[in-house]
Amino acid sequence: MKNYDVLIVGGGAAGFFSAINTAQKNPTLKIGILERGSNVLSKVKISGGGRCNVTHAEFEPKPLTLHYPRGQKELLGPFHTFMTGDTMKWFEERGVNLVIEADGRVFPKSNSSQTIIDCFLSEAHKYKIDILLNHSVQDIEPGQDQWKLTTPQQTLCTKKVMVATGSNPKMWKLLQKLGHHTTTPVPSLFTFMISDPRIKSIPGVVAKHVMLSVNNSSLTSSGPLLITHTGVSAPSVLKLSAYGALELAKRNYNFDLKINFISKELTECVEELGEFKKNISKKYIRKHALYDLPKRLWEQLVKAAEFPENIKWAEVNHKQLQHLGLQLTSAVFKVTGKSTFKEEFVTAGGIDLKEINFKTFESKLHDNLFFAGEILNIDAVTGGFNFQNAWTGGFIAAQHMSNDKKGV
Repeated sequence: MKNYDVLIVGGGAAGFFSAINTAQKNPTLKIGILERGSNVLSKVKISGGGRCNVTHAEFEPKPLTLHYPRGQKELLGPFHTFMTGDTMKWFEERGVNLVIEADGRVFPKSNSSQTIIDCFLSEAHKYKIDILLNHSVQDIEPGQDQWKLTTPQQTLCTKKVMVATGSNPKMWKLLQKLGHHTTTPVPSLFTFMISDPRIKSIPGVVAKHVMLSVNNSSLTSSGPLLITHTGVSAPSVLKLSAYGALELAKRNYNFDLKINFISKELTECVEELGEFKKNISKKYIRKHALYDLPKRLWEQLVKAAEFPENIKWAEVNHKQLQHLGLQLTSAVFKVTGKSTFKEEFVTAGGIDLKEINFKTFESKLHDNLFFAGEILNIDAVTGGFNFQNAWTGGFIAAQHMSNDKKGV
């Protein structure tokens, strides 16, 4: 039976970050990382399209929390301890140069997630952290002074244990045996599948400023919209999917999505179309896109309003303007399913947040049992926010796991 001071269950971002920070604060500790697969940091590898969106350039705790549909209230205190600026400093002190892109996302200057992976592996080697691959934890048993973890390879004992396995139903079942409650996981970041003649022939088209809403709900979102081969994507859709994760799951991802392509009210739009009729009366409607809409999208919306192909502005009546206004401001599309955003997979669900002490990220039910990352019922919109949750939880837990004394 092998003995450790700290064992981390899960060889992902939160696990490595916590292990390294624990070792840095107390290099005398024997620390191990248990990874069920044959590779560590696999999710880091594919994140951000292989570039690794490390965090987001929002440097105030309160505004930062607004990007978390679940965990917003709980993360406010932790973000005062460790947040974006601390994350950037941590990586840069270890030789990882970072850049802030125009939209606020932060990436390694190398544009490669391998830079982050190499940093973690180098630090783990530096502090002699054991990395045990193919060690799927089958059981976790609390004892009077230590924890016993059973894997197919061996049984290990440790004074303190952190679970950072992400969305792992098997691990949730083990934690339920310890008395913890979990929220059933559902996908959080996903795109919408739509088959509609208005968008079927124009994949790749981007509308810059749209407003989205789900019919018969309070769910809304705004921002850029990308038309894809299978439906719609981009920030407006991903934000709506994150905040609507539970509601859309209940609907089995079948719902009516209203798209306002110009972010204007119908009455205002119709009035403006009337002005266009006066001012550009001799122009063909289909050939001249308005409202800064892509030409191909404009043509499809005009076609959907049942305008003849070669009709001029002077030839349309008020009823026709109403129909076009509806397509521009209130177009309804039938969503028939979801698809994963790139290779990334984020879920809403996990350990009940009421059972966690967010000053330490320790279980309220068991001493010396810590959590970080997506194992908790915390998730965020896309843009580096999910990683920031992992860094913050991992760092704070590490400060307490590094304490040699029993308990914290």
